[in-house]
Parts: sequence; C-alpha cells; structure tokens
Amino acid sequence: MPLDRFHREINYLRISITDRCNLRCTYCMPLDGLRFAPTEEMLSAREIALVVRAAVDAGFRRFRLTGGEPTLRRDLVEIVREIKSVPGVGELAMTTNALLLPGLAPELAAAGLDRVNIHLDTLDEARLRQVMRFSDLNKVWAGIMAAEAAGLLPIKLNSVIVRGMNDEDVVELARLTIERAWHLRFIELMPLGGGECARYSRDKYVSNGVTRARIEAALGPLTALSNQHPSDESRNFRLPAARGVVGFISPVSEPFCGTCNRMRLTATGKFHLCLLNDDELDVRRCLREDGDLGRIRAVLLAAVGQKPSGHALARGVSSEIQSMYHLGG
Repeated sequence: MPLDRFHREINYLRISITDRCNLRCTYCMPLDGLRFAPTEEMLSAREIALVVRAAVDAGFRRFRLTGGEPTLRRDLVEIVREIKSVPGVGELAMTTNALLLPGLAPELAAAGLDRVNIHLDTLDEARLRQVMRFSDLNKVWAGIMAAEAAGLLPIKLNSVIVRGMNDEDVVELARLTIERAWHLRFIELMPLGGGECARYSRDKYVSNGVTRARIEAALGPLTALSNQHPSDESRNFRLPAARGVVGFISPVSEPFCGTCNRMRLTATGKFHLCLLNDDELDVRRCLREDGDLGRIRAVLLAAVGQKPSGHALARGVSSEIQSMYHLGG
C-alpha cells in the first residue's frame, strides 16, 4: 500500500467519468457559462480500467465512480464491468443523483457495483428544486428504492446544507435513519469553483456543529459509533433506537486531511492530488502513447508522493479551486 510523504496510507481512488450533469445545484454549477471537456478528451472504459490495474498493482483497493453525474455515461455498465474484472479490486461504489437509477440499478449490480451514495439535499419538493435545480423528489426516491432492491447496500444519502434553503430540513432527513438502515451524511459547503459559486458557498455556509445541535434538539442524543475507521471522512453517530447512521462530513470546520487516504482521477485523465487544491499530474498521455502499466503506476505514485498535507482553505485560498463537477466528489 503506497504511503505519501506524511506517512498516510493512500489506497482509495475516486474516478470521475464525466464532467456533465443533468442537475444544476446552486453551490456547484451555474446556469450559464459552463465549459465541458470535449468527448475525445474523456478517458474511455478501457483507459479507466488500465488506470485501475496500475492502481491495484500499487496497492489501491477501494474505488468510487463520480462525475458530474456518472449515470450520463452510456458505457457506465461497461466501465463497472471492466473495473470489477481487475483482480484485486475490492469495493467499487458510485456517487449519483439517482434520477436515472431505476433503469440502471439492476444492470449495475449485475456488473459488479457494490453500493451507491445518493445526493439528496431535502425531502421538501419545492426546496429540492430550489437548491438542486432540475431535480425531482419522486424520481430520486424511485432511484433509492431501485438501488435498495438491487442490493446496492448500504444506501448512503449525502446532503449538502445551505443556509436559508435546506438547513431547517436536516431533522426530517436524519429521521429517515430511525426506520431505515441508511446512512445519512450531512456535508458542509465548500467554496469551490471560484466566482459566483465560491461566494455563494461562503455566504450560505452552515457548520455541522449547528446541524448536529438542530438534530439532537429534535430527535435526541447522537451516540458515536465505536467502529469508525480513521480514514473515514464522516464522523458517524446513531440516534436512539435507530437502524441507520447519521454522519457529518466537515471539511471546513473539522478538516480530516491528517487521515486522508484518497487520490482522484479526473474524467480527462489527471491525477488530482487533493479536492481542495488544484495540483494535478497528467496520466492520459501515458495511456494514449503506449498504455504501459509501469508508466501509469509511476505517475500515480508520483502523485501520491506530491499529495499535500492539507487543503487550500487552511491558507485562505478558495477563489481559484475548480468546481466539483470538474473533479468528482
């Protein structure tokens, strides 16, 4: 397993397979002025599988497909099948908004996908359309049900909390874990993307301390789980007599850089060293020149070796950080 220069074990690769999305969440994608990479710059299913082979050879075991919205890739099932055919691959998960999952979940499970994280910011239809523009609560819920029926478990729901939009909805989201064995994770807004999105995120930021206090005031004390892995970005708890888990991902108020085990591959073939830094190493050139696994592995290990100790927010830098849809979550 590769160690970075700060002695962190890096064994988890998040793979963005597209920068396109069928939503325009207010804190992620503006309605106008968007720029997407040309299709020919995107890595193919075969190229993604080559990177995974090199990563496994280097000691990586966990993988996640992200976007943009990964279900927009027409070859998504092929990508899943290619990755899971690589000897040594452990868990393969996917982050999605779930709108297209009803038609895809059975095929994805059959191809080897292990589980999904689903983005859902509120259970209120009007506010959902306000914060996750173009979303549809009935379609998201149908996607969750389809994932559960296909065995893509445990279901993890990710909610980004936005002041004045869905911050009062956290109680009803957390309440879902009482009757259902789901993981509901509340995520602090990060000032990504520069310009409008970064300013919006700073103005609308809500700390997870405030979110947790709101939940406990309404539903009772949250008890910390005893089996949390040090590299888990979510601090996990359980409500009284609940089946599921309530988690808090707090990159702004409680950075978890010291235990980070992640590397990111962008849809255009760059190893992105940290979500909240914009340093990258290009691997697409190796893939398209000769596809040599040794060269690909060397670029990956070089990226691991250059991974920073902490994110740029600690230095007050945010205006130039790329948008989430460019990087993958």
